[in-house]
Amino acid sequence: MEATGLSLGKSVLDGALGYAKSAAAEEVALQLGIQRDHAFIRDELAMMQAFLRAAHGERYDHEVLMTWVKQVRDVAYDAEDCLQDFSIHLKKPSWWRLPSTLLERHRIAKQMKELRARVEDVSQRNLRYQLIKRGGSKPDTTAGLSSNKAAAIFGIDEARRAAKHDKPKEDLVDLINQEGKDLRVIAVWGTSGDLGQTTIVNMAYENPVIKKKFPCRAWVRVFHPFNLNDFVQSLVKQFRSAMGIDVLLETEKTGKELAKEFTRYINENSYLIVLNDMSTFEEWNGIKACLPNHKKGSRIIVCSPQVEVASLCAGQESQALELKQLSIDQTIYAFYEKDCQDQIKSPVAVSSIDKARSGTNVIVGNQSQGGDERKVFTKSLTHIKTMVSALEESQLIGRQKEKADIIQLISNPSSQGLSVISVWGMGGLGKTALVKDVYESQKQVGIFEKHACVTVMRPFILKEFLENLIMQLNAQSSGKKGAIDVGHGTRNTVAMMRVEALIKELARLLEGKKCLIVLDDLSSIAEWDNILGSFPKLDSSFRILVTTREESIAKYCSEKLENIYKLKVLEYKDAQDLFTRKVFKEAKDLDKHPELIKEAKMILKKCNGLPLAIVTIGGFLAKQPKVAVEWRKLNEHISAELEMNPELGAIKTILGKSYDGLPYHLKSCFLYTSIFPEDHKVSRRRLIQRWSAEGYSREIRDKSLEEVADNYFMELIERSMILPSQLSVNSRKGIDSCQVHDLMREISISKSTEENLVFRMEEGCSSNTQGTVRHLVISTNWKADKSEFENKVDLSRIRSLTVFGKWRSFFISDKMRFLRVLDLEGTSGLVSHHLKHIGKLLHLRYLSLRECKGIFHLSDSLGNLKQLKTLDISGTLILKLPKTITKLKKLQYLRAGTVGKDDDSLKVFFEELPKVVNNRPCFCMGWLLGFCVACCALQLFKEATDGDDDMNRCDVFTQCCCVMLPFLMVKEGATWMPRGMGKLKSLRTLGLVNLDKAILRDIKGLTQLRKLAVTGINKENSQELCSVVANLSCLESLLVQACGMPGLHGCLDGLTSAPKNLQSLKIYGNLLKLPGWVEELKNLVKLVLRSSRILEHEPALQVLGKLPNLVSLRLWAKSFQVDDLRFTFHPEAFPSLIVLELNDIDGLKSVEFEEGAMLRLERLDFCGKLEETNTGMFSGLPLLRSLKEFMLDSKTYEHAFMEDLQGQLGANPNGPALKMW
Repeated sequence: MEATGLSLGKSVLDGALGYAKSAAAEEVALQLGIQRDHAFIRDELAMMQAFLRAAHGERYDHEVLMTWVKQVRDVAYDAEDCLQDFSIHLKKPSWWRLPSTLLERHRIAKQMKELRARVEDVSQRNLRYQLIKRGGSKPDTTAGLSSNKAAAIFGIDEARRAAKHDKPKEDLVDLINQEGKDLRVIAVWGTSGDLGQTTIVNMAYENPVIKKKFPCRAWVRVFHPFNLNDFVQSLVKQFRSAMGIDVLLETEKTGKELAKEFTRYINENSYLIVLNDMSTFEEWNGIKACLPNHKKGSRIIVCSPQVEVASLCAGQESQALELKQLSIDQTIYAFYEKDCQDQIKSPVAVSSIDKARSGTNVIVGNQSQGGDERKVFTKSLTHIKTMVSALEESQLIGRQKEKADIIQLISNPSSQGLSVISVWGMGGLGKTALVKDVYESQKQVGIFEKHACVTVMRPFILKEFLENLIMQLNAQSSGKKGAIDVGHGTRNTVAMMRVEALIKELARLLEGKKCLIVLDDLSSIAEWDNILGSFPKLDSSFRILVTTREESIAKYCSEKLENIYKLKVLEYKDAQDLFTRKVFKEAKDLDKHPELIKEAKMILKKCNGLPLAIVTIGGFLAKQPKVAVEWRKLNEHISAELEMNPELGAIKTILGKSYDGLPYHLKSCFLYTSIFPEDHKVSRRRLIQRWSAEGYSREIRDKSLEEVADNYFMELIERSMILPSQLSVNSRKGIDSCQVHDLMREISISKSTEENLVFRMEEGCSSNTQGTVRHLVISTNWKADKSEFENKVDLSRIRSLTVFGKWRSFFISDKMRFLRVLDLEGTSGLVSHHLKHIGKLLHLRYLSLRECKGIFHLSDSLGNLKQLKTLDISGTLILKLPKTITKLKKLQYLRAGTVGKDDDSLKVFFEELPKVVNNRPCFCMGWLLGFCVACCALQLFKEATDGDDDMNRCDVFTQCCCVMLPFLMVKEGATWMPRGMGKLKSLRTLGLVNLDKAILRDIKGLTQLRKLAVTGINKENSQELCSVVANLSCLESLLVQACGMPGLHGCLDGLTSAPKNLQSLKIYGNLLKLPGWVEELKNLVKLVLRSSRILEHEPALQVLGKLPNLVSLRLWAKSFQVDDLRFTFHPEAFPSLIVLELNDIDGLKSVEFEEGAMLRLERLDFCGKLEETNTGMFSGLPLLRSLKEFMLDSKTYEHAFMEDLQGQLGANPNGPALKMW
C-alpha cells in the first residue's frame, strides 16, 4: 500500500519533469541564457523522482519523510508553473520594445535563481535528515519515528502512564516461569528497534532456572526471505546439543528423517525457542504451524522490530508489560496472553477465508509484582471478522438470482477444457459471501469429488498458497492410499516441501478428479499466471471460481464472455429489507415508523445498495435509540463517523483497499473526482479533457494525452472505483458518463482534503491553513462575499476553478495567474461582461461555458489564451466567435451551437402565433420595441427575462443584437465561425458549424479532425462538403443537419467513399433515400436518423442490418415516411446491435423480431404515439435472448398494451426488466 502523499508526489513530479525535459523548456532556457539553472533544476527533479520511487520500494511512511514528500510536491508544482510561465511571457525581441523585453528577461532570470535555490534546499533537506540513504538502506529515523507513532496506535502510551504508578517491573523470567501447561508466546518489542532487546532476552535464556525447566532450547534468527527448511534444521541442531557431542557428530539427515526427528522433539519435550528479528506476520504464521500446543508448558519468545507484529504474535487477546526503560524515549515491552489458557490451539486444515475471519485484539496494560489490580486498556486492531460475518449475514437477501446464475455457470458442460467463472465488482458487494455460499451448496450436492476455497493473500507467496490448497484437498483424501497423513505431521510435512514438490503433490491429488476450486480476492494478472502455472493440465470436469474487484482480471481469467459475471448493488427493495432486518432484528415495514422514514431513505441512498455498508450501518443503529434525531446525526456527519467510529471502520477498510491498490497515476485521477458534487453525473468527455489539461496523463508513443486519459477512465471503471451511468444510447463508446458511489466519494474527499489537493467553498467551511491549494470548488450553497472568498484560500497557486450554482463577479481574480481549468458548466448568473478579462488567464487550457444561457458573445481577448486546448460554448447563445480565435494554435476541441430536437420546431412556433403578427415586419417592429423597453427599463427587462442582477445595458444590447435579431433571420442554432479557422491545425473536434464556402475551405485543411458537426447544407455547398469529408481520413464522428425542405435530399450522394474510420453518423434532415455509401461503413458503431423521411424502409433496414459493427441504432421522429410502417427484423440481421431506440416514429404499426435476429440486443427504448400504440404492436420479444431492459417513456399507455408487453418480457428466459424514462 502506497501512501496518498507519495502517490501524488510522484504524479506531480512526472508532470514537472516531463515539461522540464521538453524541447519547449530547452528553447526557453537557451533564449534566456539560463541553461545551467534549467539543467540543475531538471536533474534535481529527476533525483527527487528517484528518491520517491525508493521510498515506495522500501515502504517508508514515517512523518518526517511524508513532510518532505509534500515539500517536494509543492516545489515540483512551482517548478512546472514557473517554467511554463517563462515560456508564455517570452516574446520575440523587437527594437521598439527592447527596454520592456530586457526588464521581463531580468525578472524571469531572477525567478529562475529563486526557484533553483528552493529546489536545492529541498534536495539538501533529504541529505540533512538522511530520509532516504543512497543504496536503498533504511533511514536512521525510521525505527524511532514509526515506533513512536505505532506506540500511540497500539495503546503503549497508556501502558507507559500506567507503569509510572506501579511497583518495579516484572521481568521476562517471571513471565516465562508462570504456571500453565499450554504453549505460550511472549513477544518483545522496543521503541528503539532491537536496541537492548538481545540483552534482556539472553539474560532470561541463560537463567539457570530456565535452563533446568526447558531441556530443549533454541535461539534462531529469522532470515529474509524466510526458509522453513533451514529454520527447522537450525532448531533440530540446537535441540540435539542437549543430548551430547555424539549426536552433533551424526551425519546430515534427509528431509523426511529431519521432519520426523523435529516432530519427536516438540511432541515429547518442553521447549523454549527464541525467534529473533520477526518482521512480518506472514513469517509468524508459517512458523506457528510447525509448533503445535502439546500441553508441555513450552514457551516461544518472539523479538520483533514492529509493534503490530509483536502484538499479533502474542495471541487473540494480549496485554503489554513494560520490561525496561533504557532512556526517556527508549523502552522495551513484552506482549503476552491475558489469560494463561488456550493460548494456541492445535492447528487444523482451514481455508484462508476462515483464517481471515479470526479478528485480533491487543490488550495493553501493566502488572505489578505485589498483586495490585491490573490496569488493562483494550484496543481493536482489525475488523475482518466483523466484515466477513456481516456479509455472510446479507448473502441470502436479494442474492437468490445471482446465486442461481453462478450455480448454472458452474453446472454448464464444458467441451473445451478448463472452465473458469469470474465474479467481479466493487468492494463491499458481498462477492466472498456469495461465492462461499455457492461453494458450500456444491459441497453438499456432492457433484465434485474435491473442492477447496482459498483467499489469495497479499503479498502473494506461491508456496503458502499451495500449502493451503493441498491441506484442504488432502483432508478429503485421508482415507485413500498414498495420501499424506492428516494431523500435525501433515502440516509439518507440507511445510517442509519445496515449491516443486508441492506442485507434484497437487497434480497427484487432482489427477482424474472432478474438482471445484474457489480463488477469492484475486488482485493481479501475475497472481493468476502463477497459480494457473502450478496446476497440472486440467480437463473439462474442472471448475475454478474466481472473485476479483477488477474487470480486466475477470476477462483475463475467463476466456468465455458468458463466464464473466458482474455483481451489482442490491435493488432498493432488497436493500431496505436487509437494512430493517439488521436494525430491528426482523423484517419490518418502515411505514410503521413514519418518523424514521426520511432518515432511513437518506441512509439507504448513501449506501446505494452496497451490502457491506447497509449491514455495518444497520448494526450500529441497532444499538442506538430508534429515534429520528440519532439517525439524522449519522446522516449529517457520515464522513466523521466513517473516520472515527470503530463500528463503521469496516466500510472504510474494505473500500479503502480498492483505493490502496491503485497505481499512483490512477490515485490522482480518482481523487480529482472529489471536485464534483454528490450524485453528480460527470461526462466522460469532461473528465478526460480536464485530466489532460491538468497534466494527469502523458503521451505514450503514438497515443495522445486524451487517449491515455480515456484509458485511465476505463481502468477506473474496470476497477469499480467509479461507476458507469446506465448503458448509454448517446455514446459510441458505450459509457458516456460516470458517477462515484457516495461512500467511495467520502474516501476521495477525505484523502484529497488530507493532502490539501481540493478545497471546497461551501456553507460552514473554515479557512484553509494547511498549505497551498491547487483545485478550488465553489458549491451551490456558498453565499459569502469577496473578502471572505479571498481570505479563505491562497488564490495565487490555483490550477482549477469549478463553479456549481450561481456565479459571482469576483470568482475570477487577477491572482489566479496559473489557472489551467475554468469549468463553469451549467453556472447560472454568468453574463458576457463577466468574461471581458478572460484573456489575462494566460495558462488556461480548458474553458467550459456549456449551458450558460447568459453568455451571448466572447471578447477579443480570447485570442491571448495561447495554451487553450478545449473551448466548450455549446448550449450558450453565442452565434459568432471572435476573429481572434484563429490565434489559438493549440486548440483541439471546439464545441459550439445546439442541435435542435426537430427541424419543424420553428415552423410550429410560428404557426401557433396569431396570424396578425405572423409576418416579418411585425417581428421586426416587436424586436425594436422590446429593445427600447429593455434599454430604458433595465430592471423591468431583468424581471421579464429572469435575468441576472449583474446584467447591464451593454449585456442587454448584446442580447438583442447578437441573439434576438439573428434568431429572426436564421433557423438553425449553430455558430458562425470567422475566416481563417484553417490555421487551427490541431483541431480534433469542431461543431456545430454553419457552413459557407469560406469555412468549407478552412475545414478541408483540418486533417486531424476526428469529430465534425455541420449544418446549413444545401445544393450549392453539398458537393464541396462531400469532397471535404472524403479527405478527412481521421474522421470518426460526423453529424450533418439541414432543416426544412428540401433538406438533405441529394446533398450526400456526391460522397463516393466515406472515411474508413467513421464510427458515428448522425443525419438530421430530409433524405428520402439512404445514401449508397452507408453500406460501406464497416466500422460504424452508432447511427442516428431523424427527419430523414426515407420512403422505402425495408431496403434501408436490409442495408443497416448488414453493418457488422453497428452497436447503437436510433430511429427518431420522421425517420421514415410510410403510412403503414411495419418493422420486421430477420435472422442474422444486426449481429452486433446492443441498443435499439424507436422514438416517436410516425405511422409505426408493428415491430416483429424473428428467431435469430439481434442476438446481442440488450436494451430496447420505445416512445410511441398513444393513438397508434396497440396490443400486439411488439412480437418476438421472448426470442431476444440477450435483452436486459425495455425502456418505455412515461406516457399512460393502454392497459392491454402494457399487459401484452409485460407478458412477452416475462416469457423471455433472460428476464428483462421493464423500466420507465
